[in-house]
Amino acid sequence: MKTVNLLVLLLVFNFGFGQKQFDKSESEKFQKKINSEYADPKISPLMEEDLRTFKSLDFYPINQNYFVNASFVKANNEKVFEMKTTGTRTPQYIKYGTLYFKINGVDCKLNVYRNIELSKKEEYKNHLFLPFSDLTSGKESYIGGRYIDLEIPKGKTIAIDFNQAYNPYCAYNHKYSCPLVPLENDLNVEIKAGVKSFH
Repeated sequence: MKTVNLLVLLLVFNFGFGQKQFDKSESEKFQKKINSEYADPKISPLMEEDLRTFKSLDFYPINQNYFVNASFVKANNEKVFEMKTTGTRTPQYIKYGTLYFKINGVDCKLNVYRNIELSKKEEYKNHLFLPFSDLTSGKESYIGGRYIDLEIPKGKTIAIDFNQAYNPYCAYNHKYSCPLVPLENDLNVEIKAGVKSFH
């Protein structure tokens, strides 16, 4: 009986507070999906010469240490702003909240954003944009930082799987205009997870 009660308590703790467990298969699915998209000439961001020889993106090994349940604090009274990009485009975003978590013993904080135009579309109404840079940026990973797609959480925590961090399209092709990682989203820790730099 005690064992049953303990299990119930654990379940309530894990799921009642929006905690999620690491699932390696989700990271594997992400890698397969992004590779198939990049190999498809109709939707690939790759330049023609790169597409001809493309087999796979270079990923860090999938690592549970780079999956975190972050505390989510929703932002209040934020103003819509124009996010700088690598081109002349200035899409409108709003800061939706702040995420607090620990990676490799380092306290981290990232702001998460909502794209105003995108949020008007039904399939993106719950979409959140998490751009970040870290101590691997410009070395093993893309110099301009990376992105993660998230969904608006129902509770006070949000799961971040850095194994699903990907490069902006402009890492592959100069014709794209990509949002620049805001300075406040530069992490003072190495995130050895997700997509590495190209070439």
